[in-house]
Amino acid sequence: MPANGAITLRVKPSDEGQRLDVFVCSQLAGHTRTFAAGLIGKQHLCVNGQPKKPGYRVKSGDTISGVIPAPVPIELKAEPISLDILYEDDFIVVVNKQPGLVVHPAPGHDGGTLVNGLLYHCTDLGGIGGRLRPGIVHRLDKDTSGTLVVAKNDRAHTHLSRQFKARRVQKEYLALVHGLVKSACGTIKLPIGRHPVDRKRMSTVSPGGRTAETHWMVDDQFQGFTLLAVTLKTGRTHQIRVHCAAMQHPIVGDKVYRPRKLEKTIARDRNQSETILQVLKSAKRQMLHAWRLGFTHPHSGEWMLFESPLPQDMAQLIKKIRKAGL
Repeated sequence: MPANGAITLRVKPSDEGQRLDVFVCSQLAGHTRTFAAGLIGKQHLCVNGQPKKPGYRVKSGDTISGVIPAPVPIELKAEPISLDILYEDDFIVVVNKQPGLVVHPAPGHDGGTLVNGLLYHCTDLGGIGGRLRPGIVHRLDKDTSGTLVVAKNDRAHTHLSRQFKARRVQKEYLALVHGLVKSACGTIKLPIGRHPVDRKRMSTVSPGGRTAETHWMVDDQFQGFTLLAVTLKTGRTHQIRVHCAAMQHPIVGDKVYRPRKLEKTIARDRNQSETILQVLKSAKRQMLHAWRLGFTHPHSGEWMLFESPLPQDMAQLIKKIRKAGL
């Protein structure tokens, strides 16, 4: 069945009694019941030439006909941004997002984003909610690198969104943090909400904080730093960054959630001021990488697992730390 254009559907005896929106959805590949209900409600589709409500129960022999409008282009410019595509098919595209790339346009970032790049790269977008755009189901901070999945059509977007909401998605990160983490593994369960004073930050002491759970284990250790493998059970804004800071091991390079004058404090305690400060100056962003992402494919039902290699800046910083014996 075409994604847009004139269509005619005939109800078979086996389909009798279904809701109209459910029946239409079952006949339109790549679209959701919500999308079908919208077409019916706007009278783009009629039953035997008469408008009906989405809850109308279809009868054998009914003819549903009308036009599915082409997706409406959004007011965003497609831009030839270089993207590291890990996987792509008719339903999804998986990207290894480079650090410094904003995922979605927002005030102050109306161009040069991942969405702008995908609009240029993907020539087969099916439309999300009637809009011609890639379906963002989760995000990474601008300065967090790594694996991210994007939906190409309504049905894939809904399926992936439900997986994230039901916490059936496997999300693993690598985080380089300050200090020597003494335990081999652990769990942080602290609620996260908007900071009561600074609304651009998140906090574990916010009155309206939501449940947040982070699991971690030591992947590697150095004299003054630890590389953590982190698994998220929930997906709150800045969750790993906030939780690491709360356990007194802020992420290296994180200028938002580190204590003030952190480098000088560490340098004074370790008596290696110049060496440590020189190493940390090379951390131009928070050293956080979305290493692995696993989910069920929205069409085939197959479990898929993708990995993004450690980005160059993070790998080089770890090399410097090893070389300096920190």
